Amino acid sequence: MTTAVLAARGNIIENQQFTDPTTQDFVMRTRFESDLDIAKVREILESGLGQFKPKLSLPKLSLRSVAKQKKALILVTKESHCLRDLLYLQELGELPIEIPAVVSNHSDLKTLVESHGIKFLDQSKLDKSAAEAEIAKLVTELEIDLVVLARYMQILTKEFCEKMNGRIINIHHSFLPGFKGAKPYHQAHARGVKIIGATAHFVTPDLDEGPIIDQDVAHVTHASTPEDLIATGRDIERRVLSRAVRDFAEDRIFIVGDKTVVFHN
Repeated sequence: MTTAVLAARGNIIENQQFTDPTTQDFVMRTRFESDLDIAKVREILESGLGQFKPKLSLPKLSLRSVAKQKKALILVTKESHCLRDLLYLQELGELPIEIPAVVSNHSDLKTLVESHGIKFLDQSKLDKSAAEAEIAKLVTELEIDLVVLARYMQILTKEFCEKMNGRIINIHHSFLPGFKGAKPYHQAHARGVKIIGATAHFVTPDLDEGPIIDQDVAHVTHASTPEDLIATGRDIERRVLSRAVRDFAEDRIFIVGDKTVVFHN
């Protein structure tokens, strides 16, 4: 592949590769500069990759100009911490992604979203079926690359998850596996946990079982109250979700079997 990049008059800036020992899948991420237009570069790379087809099983090439940012549709309910972080980092230019709209099943975050000049869609009067149909329509109309569940307290249908496979990221309020159901931090407090965490993962029809992208933890003590745990958990959640979205935006995530390979810079 590096030979093909050079043939496209490319100057390699980053190059990372990995072969999964279980599946034997080989993945490679290369960032390069070229003075050729992207269509010509694609033609040269596909030709170069073609020579490996007898040796490789279904080689796949994904090519994107960094000038064309991916688009994310954010889904929220009432909690704002993850959404605020995404909007803040996007405004700073530290999250290279477009956010054309935010969808919510409540109206609480409307003012926050619109203050950033982003369209807010209130689905509070729609039933679950109609709401998901509207989300699916937006994905098509806005040419959405990624759906982000930023503490969206609704379960998506199997059909939607399968259609958007590898394109929905959720933030889970624990270091999976963890406490499920209502009031997870209160459950954690009752059990005297010493660490809490958060997990960003791709969404699949199996609830909270999708390939994990990023995780983080924080230490707590017997003196920590449930409110302390909630505050610490919120901080971890926003950081983990933002990192996962950034990795997706920069094409750093590869799904290999039931897990991910993430090339950090």
